[in-house]
Amino acid sequence: MRIVQALHAIDLRAGGPARVVVDLSAVLASRGHEIVIVSENPRDVSPAWMNSPTQGLPTCVTLPSLGWQIWDASFRRAVENVLANADLVHLHGLWEPFNLRVASIARRIGIPYIVTLHGMLDDWCMAQRTAKKQIYLAVAGRKMLESAAAVHCTAAAELAQSQKWFSKLQGTVIPNLVDLSAYENLPGADEARARFAFLSTPNPKLIFLSRISPKKGCEHLLECAEILRRRGILADVVIAGTGPAEYVETLRALADRRGIADAIHFIGHIDGSLKISLLQAGDLLVIPTSQENFGLVFFEALAAGLPVVTTNLVDTKDELAQSGAGWIVPQNATAFADTIEMIMKNPSDVAERKQRGRRWIFDNLATSAIACQIESMYKNVSSTLNQKRHKR
Repeated sequence: MRIVQALHAIDLRAGGPARVVVDLSAVLASRGHEIVIVSENPRDVSPAWMNSPTQGLPTCVTLPSLGWQIWDASFRRAVENVLANADLVHLHGLWEPFNLRVASIARRIGIPYIVTLHGMLDDWCMAQRTAKKQIYLAVAGRKMLESAAAVHCTAAAELAQSQKWFSKLQGTVIPNLVDLSAYENLPGADEARARFAFLSTPNPKLIFLSRISPKKGCEHLLECAEILRRRGILADVVIAGTGPAEYVETLRALADRRGIADAIHFIGHIDGSLKISLLQAGDLLVIPTSQENFGLVFFEALAAGLPVVTTNLVDTKDELAQSGAGWIVPQNATAFADTIEMIMKNPSDVAERKQRGRRWIFDNLATSAIACQIESMYKNVSSTLNQKRHKR
């Protein structure tokens, strides 16, 4: 099939959707599909993918950047050229005008499209700037969704929340594709320890690997570290990710006021083998987030043998608990500290859970199995369209 993947920016620092598009495109291309990525800002796309088609690799086309402009002829022509021979378009996200424009062009020329919500209609997300989002849905967003051939959610809990917002939603639940190829033979912790000397101390290592934003609950994590220190547990907290400089500075100041600045390590965005090595060097992945629809990092951590502690506010909380290597707790510092203290007192249990979680990932989120489910969704959309055309 010829499939167009659409995301306004391929920036891995911004979180999950970009990672999903990159991994999904690479895996589908390796399985013989012709994959074209369209983006206004393909910052983190491999140079080998840019513009020139190569067998077994995706192709990326950079579209004119319009911002909040309503329309532009060069943008329309560029999209039409890409869609000319496409079987379908896979749109990622909801709130970007970019998606509205691509969807509108696809409808006009008769190309079906799928929308992956990436948690954007979850209750927590809709509680932020609610009026603005409701206006957006009323003006254009609902039409885009209700005209889609399929709306894709990554967890049953996400679908249950999303269905509140428009009447015609027929949702499909398929987990995000996690490219596990890099996790089959793990690199070991040496690369991360060589890069970050504090990882070689005997203190417990609590890894936070995500965008740094108020949504992710970093304040709870810092308070948790202070509570643990008062209890005699001197944990190192590793914050791997980027965020607004002003917000990061407020976190540094908070750590200083709580007297734990020496144990809080901001290391910026990391990826590739260094990311996997960091996960292997940690004792727990700890993310006290307010919302996640899937949370790729949870499952990457399990694949690296790192147990997870997160909140009961994530859509995949049941899956993480079922893995045998995930602890789900309320979003408050004391609950996190109590859980981490309990875990640290049972090292033999933790060692067993690391192996259990890793086995669960390869049994339940095998890359080929999820790719097959996504291919089935694509084929169902394509065959339904062909049947409609035949009836005409």
